[in-house]
Amino acid sequence: MAESLHRAFICGHPVAHSRSPVIHNFWLTQHGIEGSYERRDVAPEAFSLFIREFPRFYMGGNVTIPHKESAWRLVETRDEAAETIGAVNTLWLQDGRIMGGNTDTYGFAANLDMELAGWEKNAVATVLGAGGAALAVVHALQSRGIRDIRIVNRTVSRARAVVDRFKGGTSAHGWEAVPDLLSDTSLLVNTTSLGMHGGPEGHIDLAPLPDSAIVTDIVYVPLRTPLLASAAARGLRTVDGLGMLLHQAVPGFERWFGVRPEVTPHLREIVVADLEAGK
Repeated sequence: MAESLHRAFICGHPVAHSRSPVIHNFWLTQHGIEGSYERRDVAPEAFSLFIREFPRFYMGGNVTIPHKESAWRLVETRDEAAETIGAVNTLWLQDGRIMGGNTDTYGFAANLDMELAGWEKNAVATVLGAGGAALAVVHALQSRGIRDIRIVNRTVSRARAVVDRFKGGTSAHGWEAVPDLLSDTSLLVNTTSLGMHGGPEGHIDLAPLPDSAIVTDIVYVPLRTPLLASAAARGLRTVDGLGMLLHQAVPGFERWFGVRPEVTPHLREIVVADLEAGK
């Protein structure tokens, strides 16, 4: 087998912070596969050339900020999730063509499935943020049959753009609407950088949420965000963002290396330890 068929990558700019190599190289070792998963820092002006040339050296890889939208434009074929979301985070080769997919939708839903089975039943969802991550979350929610999804953003026009993309069952709101929206919200999802290390400070009063509500945050640094801490203090069920990172890695690894890996407590412990060491 050619050397390129044993190698995969994650590219971004910057990319040194990515924990994806920890995840994929753990699975390679676990399954006895002689291969590698490497970080590649690729500046925006070099990304088009990188995409054209990567099949010479790699079997596929992941794409992170700021290249997901560019990858969507550059691949030859996209899967349904990538087509809908407008961003690609996973690349692979098929019959000589560069294929693009988006596994964030899968990762978000799979994380909730593992932590709180049945989360989607009778759900009314409020999604904070209207960026690329919010698009993946809204697609996941609609795919699981949720038909009342409120998108909240400080710039309401961006929330409206999400509504225009997903049509029925979604509505756009400004930040001032949050207290009223929370009163019948069963699933609150934060997709903003609120509470992230280096991100903006802020506080959301969770008092209006029903006692049965679930609160999840796609941020995983810190693992316990201020939002999740507030939710836990209220006795609400919470799901952190690390599981989304772990689960979104599964489909790519299976495409590249032919084995479907599992997200286990042991893998989570390894990544948490790496996060702690990187502080």
